[in-house]
Parts: sequence; structure tokens; C-alpha cells
Amino acid sequence: MKVYRLSRKQFADPLSGKGAAIKGGRWNSTGVELVYTAANRSLAMAEVAVHLTLATLPDDFMMVTIHIPDDMPVKEIPEGNLPSDWKDFPHPASTQRFGDSFVAENRYCVLKIPSVVTQGDFNILINPNHKDIGKIGVTAMEKFPLDKRLFK
Repeated sequence: MKVYRLSRKQFADPLSGKGAAIKGGRWNSTGVELVYTAANRSLAMAEVAVHLTLATLPDDFMMVTIHIPDDMPVKEIPEGNLPSDWKDFPHPASTQRFGDSFVAENRYCVLKIPSVVTQGDFNILINPNHKDIGKIGVTAMEKFPLDKRLFK
């Protein structure tokens, strides 16, 4: 399976989850490492774009293509099994506890979860501390400037 991550150049590699651990995110608390990726490039872009304005738009984005082996077990969570407030903004503590539990259980390296930003798409979350992380790797990194028309 190919998944995608839009990242500033200086944070594009390795897949450490340290950036997410600094501030936390929808699916992890501060201090919990998790790598956020998307099932397609458009979703990777949308997940980043919702946090930007034209004034804060960097010019050094890289689209990172990541290979997850097809035989790697993936924990898939249907929308009905998520906390009832999972789509709320700002993100609620319930979703952070949900992701923190996934990391703490350490049963799976990969979690497939519905996207809040794009209905019908999926985020693929990677636990960088799982024993199988070495089987997942970056296969490509390419410059990916965002079109400024998105921010008018």
C-alpha cells in the first residue's frame, strides 16, 4: 500500500512521529509519537491546508510517498466505533485518548481511520515505535508547492 504525507522539507524524513509528539494532534496527545499519513495525495494536501492561510503558506513542502507492505496487518476503525465527538473542532481529548491507546497497545503498526477533513477518505496512522516500523519506508520525496488559489 502507498500512503502520502505532505511535510515541510526539514521534517520529511525519517518517519519518527516526533513532530506530532511536540504539540499533539487529533489522534495523539503531547508526548505520544505518531506519523500521520493519508491514503492519497489530495487528502494529504487537504489535511495540511486546513491549518494554513496565505500569510503562513511555506514554499518548501515535500510530498512523501511511503510504502507499507501489503501483508502488514492494519487495524481498521469504522466511523461507528469512533468517539461520538471525533469530528469536532478543535479536536477533543477523546480522540487523543483513542490514538494514545492504539500506540500504547502496540499490537498494530498501522491504523486506518476515517478523515475528518474529507468524508469518504482515510488517514493512515503509523506507530513509529512498533517492532514492524522497519518494514515501512519512504520511496519518494518530491517538491509539492501548494496552489495559492486555495487560500484566497
